[in-house]
Amino acid sequence: MGRDFCVQIIVLLSLILIALFIRTCQAGAIAIHWGQSSYEGTLTQTCASGKYSFVNIAFLNKFGNGRNPEINLAGHCNPHSVNDCAVISNGVRYCQSRGIKVMLSIGGGTGSYSLASTSDAKDFAYYLWNSFLGGKSSSLSQRPLGLDGIDFDIKL
Repeated sequence: MGRDFCVQIIVLLSLILIALFIRTCQAGAIAIHWGQSSYEGTLTQTCASGKYSFVNIAFLNKFGNGRNPEINLAGHCNPHSVNDCAVISNGVRYCQSRGIKVMLSIGGGTGSYSLASTSDAKDFAYYLWNSFLGGKSSSLSQRPLGLDGIDFDIKL
């Protein structure tokens, strides 16, 4: 009986250790691309669901090679109209207040994007920094959004 008890203890301890190991290995962070369907709700609603650790605003799908950068938000707002996207900046702040990282997704499956030169790449990086990240450009209304980073969804 003493031997059976020891085997049971060893099996129990092994199961506990395996369970603890599995728990620490789970990533537990779910990301979503937001901005491509008017049926998905607002950015604030997406973050309020509690389902996501990362929200990628999708997509900035036109840039480089002499093109003016354009973001496609599928009807959530009109980026060409002054203050029409204020709801997005409010959503970004709400998400970040809940500990959710908000990124800008560039590229995507459709669009027109390429970088023709080193100078073109630097200009685009300057635009991203001052429009979406931590830049200080005073010429852009409702910007910078203070996003947490960039998601590269480049399709070749």
